[in-house]
Amino acid sequence: MKVATSAFGAPVAVLNRNEPAFYCVPASTYEIMMDKLEDLELLAIAKERLNEESVSEVN
Repeated sequence: MKVATSAFGAPVAVLNRNEPAFYCVPASTYEIMMDKLEDLELLAIAKERLNEESVSEVN
């Protein structure tokens, strides 16, 4: 925990035999990353549906 908190909010790579085993990022950074991934997924759906025929609303 000391290593993670001493990184001043920067990501920390944990190595195993000089190979990255995992990365530790602050919770706020993780939340931003997840929001951006969700935005990319929604954008891909929107692009797929861009040329679909529109549906009129019936009242």
